[in-house]
Amino acid sequence: MTIVPEGLIPDLLTRDASFQAVEKVFSSMAAGDAYNFPVVREAIGHEDALYGFKGGFDRTGQVLGLKAGGYWPHNLDKRGIINHQSTVFLFDPDTGRVTAMVGGNYLTALRTAAASSVSIKHLARKDAKVIGMVGAGHQATFQVRAALETHAFEKVIGWNYHPEMLPNLAKVAEEAGLPFEAVDLPGLHDADVVITITSSFAPSLMADHVSPGTHIACMGTDTKGKQEVEAALLARATVFCDEVAQSTTIGEAQHAIAENLLDASDVTQIGAVINGTHPGRSSDDQITLFDGTGVGLQDLAVSAAIVDVALENGTAIRVPI
Repeated sequence: MTIVPEGLIPDLLTRDASFQAVEKVFSSMAAGDAYNFPVVREAIGHEDALYGFKGGFDRTGQVLGLKAGGYWPHNLDKRGIINHQSTVFLFDPDTGRVTAMVGGNYLTALRTAAASSVSIKHLARKDAKVIGMVGAGHQATFQVRAALETHAFEKVIGWNYHPEMLPNLAKVAEEAGLPFEAVDLPGLHDADVVITITSSFAPSLMADHVSPGTHIACMGTDTKGKQEVEAALLARATVFCDEVAQSTTIGEAQHAIAENLLDASDVTQIGAVINGTHPGRSSDDQITLFDGTGVGLQDLAVSAAIVDVALENGTAIRVPI
């Protein structure tokens, strides 16, 4: 079995490799060549933690496995470690034997950012100049860095419930040589692309905060009850997702469907746009929205890429099974 510890992964995994792996697996999903297993996600009644499993099988890439982990909201304050904790396990699809164990924390941050940037590449207007952020935590910095590589953005604007965290976004913008401006929520009307990345159970971004032609990537809602954007915004938008089953049950679409503003048939996998079986954006005034719930196949695809690199450069740990 191959083991790739968490500490090695930042030196092995690039944003470009994450983007390529996620884009490819979204394509395979839409083509019916890869599928995710039902998600298990539970409040465990200890430390206010959410814990669960995401898994799947990519027949084209011959990748089978699962990610185990979740969200421990007190980790940072109590222990000085990040709140999201996870590990990925890969298995041989021919025999069922475990082949690899890969640290999942940095991987999750990059693959989540890759998913939103894939949506921005394929759905945002080509002339998009201003990127807006709702959220300024650990994951938000990964989101901005990845998104800035998709278009010739000229400015970053952002809002966060805790404004003292906004310097996280300002630092990334400065690294990219771009100005940053803190705005109130209505100020996001000036953004051509908006990324929401919070753990909220109540909407922050409202329909009237968004201009015609905007692309929104909703990346924080991955549990029943969570919500980052007003359901009416999905009714105004053309809605895409990583996986329809997750989007409609644990993603932003759950709320629009509950309010009879949207039907599952109105939600399209982003892979269909990648494959060319759906036209994607059809006009400069169209609002597009990507409901990114995070699927197990993203983790597996990126983990497989990490294992390949670690074996190639000799940094992987090999143990008998």
